[in-house]
Amino acid sequence: MAEMQFDLVSPEQALASMQASAVQIPGADGDMTVMADHAPTITTLRPGVLRVEAGGVTHEYVVTGGFAEISPQGVSVLAERAVAKADMTQADMDTMFDDAQDAYNRMKETFKNEPGPVDDAAKLLSDMVAIGSEIGLGTKQPNL
Repeated sequence: MAEMQFDLVSPEQALASMQASAVQIPGADGDMTVMADHAPTITTLRPGVLRVEAGGVTHEYVVTGGFAEISPQGVSVLAERAVAKADMTQADMDTMFDDAQDAYNRMKETFKNEPGPVDDAAKLLSDMVAIGSEIGLGTKQPNL
């Protein structure tokens, strides 16, 4: 199987740089799998689990948003926040959930009669709950 370059960076650090056979991306418009020779694309990320197949091993990272730039030669992901799934703790999950809840509360207060930004913040909060379920960490009940 053909390989491509995969790079994952967040504002805090470079998390991964490796040759990969496939990358599964939680895209804002839907999940997508990228392989070598993919058409050039730029997509935004939604909160979710990004999976990288490399050398017969699956590497998983929790991302909360950002961008992915895809070319025939590889994938570069610039994540707002990224943590290796194996390194995720309940405290990390609680912080991510609390940040999403705070964002929702701010949007609800700021945009009282404008559903768009409030709906987007509610979706973010919902995505955080879904991540917790997917990786086996609990989340609080969202206050919507």
